Amino acid sequence: MRTWQRLLAYCGHWNLLGFGYWAIECKDRGRYIGELGFADFHRDNVPSIAGIPEMGWALVTEVHGQGYATEALRAAADWGDTHLRESRTVCIVHRENLASIHLARKLGYLTELRAATDDEPSVVLARDGKAHWNKAETNHA
Repeated sequence: MRTWQRLLAYCGHWNLLGFGYWAIECKDRGRYIGELGFADFHRDNVPSIAGIPEMGWALVTEVHGQGYATEALRAAADWGDTHLRESRTVCIVHRENLASIHLARKLGYLTELRAATDDEPSVVLARDGKAHWNKAETNHA
């Protein structure tokens, strides 16, 4: 049931918003190892992230630390920089998930808000894709 709901949600994102999630397949193993992409989950966050695409990712534990997430997320961020109407994207990471926070920062996400309570133990990070492109163009000029 949960898989079917996810499939419907992911297809709906692409059809209604023009962005969504991708499955990650390990080419040399030929199997599914995770998912990543952009979504609008209509979260009730303060401050609001309404209308801002939210990048998310989840990979199977056995491939953690092997560079798959970095490679896939860089490709997704580049896709977002080119195709999303909004240049700003966000991601929400549990404050104890230091590996994902480090990964988000490698992609140019900066901490916007750190939760102060255990009721909402997350960090909201934001990235401006236009600023990222401008920085990259300056570095290559």
